Amino acid sequence: MRRFIALAAAVVLAAGLLTGCGGGVVGSSIKRPQVESEELQFQTPAEGDPIAIFNTSAGEVRAVLYPDQASMAVENFTRLAQEGYYNGTSFHRIVSGFVVQGGDASGSGTTGSTIWNNNPYPKEISDQLHHYSGALCAAFSPDENVSGLSQFYFVQSLPEKLDDSLRTQMEQAGVRTEVIEAYDTAGGLPYLDYTDTVFGQIYEGMDVVDTLAQSEVDENGKPVEDVLLNSVTISTYGAADPAPASGSEGASSSASQTSSAAQSTSQTE
Repeated sequence: MRRFIALAAAVVLAAGLLTGCGGGVVGSSIKRPQVESEELQFQTPAEGDPIAIFNTSAGEVRAVLYPDQASMAVENFTRLAQEGYYNGTSFHRIVSGFVVQGGDASGSGTTGSTIWNNNPYPKEISDQLHHYSGALCAAFSPDENVSGLSQFYFVQSLPEKLDDSLRTQMEQAGVRTEVIEAYDTAGGLPYLDYTDTVFGQIYEGMDVVDTLAQSEVDENGKPVEDVLLNSVTISTYGAADPAPASGSEGASSSASQTSSAAQSTSQTE
């Protein structure tokens, strides 16, 4: 396991989760397979499970949340969403074939917020949750000022089979066969399993994330034109859809909390 974690650290540093440059497949039609797996993230949500509904400029994305496995990440994300923090924000980093990242009300990717007076929370690692394609994850970084805050990303990796070398390393590290097979079918970013927190999984709207991932970006992965997150609505699976908060109110709330987050960041430097 240590060898695989060391590999993960090297790959993450090379990728630069919060600051890396763009790349990947753009403009292609992605066909994602139906994954038959007993892994939690590939199960249909149960009636009453908490969900998040993302209204984006490309359409709607729905993800089930996992409070039992990532309680702090879910609590922080849920309460910020209910307060309107994410409404009217933008996705500040997009790397096609890798991630679609947002959650910073300033739109810069250099700040964020938490419900704990903007203090960060720790990583929550669970063998029940992995960075499969479609995973909803809390972004962490070697830069403590922007780590463990409100930023999140969707894993947008392509449904490609694991290369033989990575599969062998995962097997030697003791990764469960079920996890390896799920990665092999769905695609994902296994080298992030020990660096970031997975706290949800898209069950509807992955095609929207794939569309977002095809946005034109600059050399830092920042979209040339704003890619918007109009609102995030918290609900439960099977319930009637609630009315989302208005974009204008969300933008106002985001702006006020951006100022608060920025002040907190400057105080910790």
